[in-house]
Amino acid sequence: MLREPIERLIRDPKEFTREVRFPEPSEIRIYDETLRDGEQMPGVCYTPAQKLAIAKALAGIGVHIMSVGFPAASEGDRRTLQLVMEAKRRGELGDAEIVVMCRSNRNDIDVTVKTLRDVGVEPREVTFFIFTSGSDLHLKYKIGKTLLRYEGLDEREWLERPLSFYRDANIRLQCDAIVHARACGIERIEFGAEDGSRGDVDYFIEYFKAGLKAGGTRPAWPDTVGTLTPEATQWYCSRIVAGLPGGLPIVAHLHNDYGLGTINAITAVSCGFKVVSVTANGYGERAGNVKLHEFVVALRVLYGIELPGFKYNKLRELARFMERMSGIPLQQHEPIVGAKVFAHESGIHTQAMLIDHRMYEAVPAELVGGGTSWVFGKHTGAALVDDTLRRHNDRLSRAGVEATPELAHRVTDEVKRLREERAASSKSEEAIEAYESAMRRLSLNEDDVVELAIALGSKTPAATP
Repeated sequence: MLREPIERLIRDPKEFTREVRFPEPSEIRIYDETLRDGEQMPGVCYTPAQKLAIAKALAGIGVHIMSVGFPAASEGDRRTLQLVMEAKRRGELGDAEIVVMCRSNRNDIDVTVKTLRDVGVEPREVTFFIFTSGSDLHLKYKIGKTLLRYEGLDEREWLERPLSFYRDANIRLQCDAIVHARACGIERIEFGAEDGSRGDVDYFIEYFKAGLKAGGTRPAWPDTVGTLTPEATQWYCSRIVAGLPGGLPIVAHLHNDYGLGTINAITAVSCGFKVVSVTANGYGERAGNVKLHEFVVALRVLYGIELPGFKYNKLRELARFMERMSGIPLQQHEPIVGAKVFAHESGIHTQAMLIDHRMYEAVPAELVGGGTSWVFGKHTGAALVDDTLRRHNDRLSRAGVEATPELAHRVTDEVKRLREERAASSKSEEAIEAYESAMRRLSLNEDDVVELAIALGSKTPAATP
């Protein structure tokens, strides 16, 4: 219907981003952590079978890398790793790289190696992510006693030791774990340290260089508590890239505590980071992680970076699948994948949308597997009702009804009346309460833990005098 090309009528958002430089699209890797970080969201718990189903869905949409959990921490994660690797051998996960997580200690590595070998998988087939801490706050006050024990020192020296001791001991701990992993036949070793965005950038560069020298292959830098701004991301990431050998696939692991995860991820990639950690639907601890759907679509539509082989049209399907798996629904107006993000009710909007959907839609619905739809209610205009009646003219004719402008106005008035009537009798409050109650029943609280202790303790045989 438009007589002029769309480019003459509205400004393309890429006008303002064309000068932003990125790695080649084929070098950018989507690193999904739905099965690890995503499960750390309170109230979320997946069985190994569910994790396998999620892994297949993620591989199907085109993620390049996926973390499948922390095998040393639970039997469930060990079983998940086995199921996933068996599926990968059957060709059900394509070329997806599988990552497992270990702390910087030999036991975690050994347990994970055994888990793999028990099902005939060699350690070289999996990437091991070996992590420690990075900010001075974490180094001294979270793992300080661990570092003292590692160095063979008395824990009572904890508070007296200077920060420099913990920094140096941490690098030795990390490198020892990497060397041990190499000796176990592990070839791909990702390594990183928590709380990078609140740490000293020069220390991180030193830490990364030492890890690479010890045999690590992929540094990972995290914004563990989501404090980065785009400006801070630019400051840190540009220095890290400049301080390390060129071309490294550095991981940006970012959280969304201030709702800045997507723009921080894009900023990190523009600085030369090639691997971005995301989760499906943004699930994760606190406010979650970078949202897969936001990152890939913003990168494509606003910056013109299309990821080869990624199935953008499956994003909304994946979102619904993850809602069912997790039990955590997204808000209906969630960007890109929300159930009603392409639905319109306002009369002013819908009248314009009947001319061209780009009047009020900047995200291409067809790109992400969606489509424009109409919601009829208090704000509906007669133009939309008239268009609707004309599109269903055959049905009306069979009922002996003629679609006229006068009928459209009468129907519009009745739509408004019915919507307000339904609002007055709404059960939305009860629905919210039922959902919150269901979520509380999924998780255990402090009272549950105490009751478990009482139940288990009462069954313990009394001590012999």
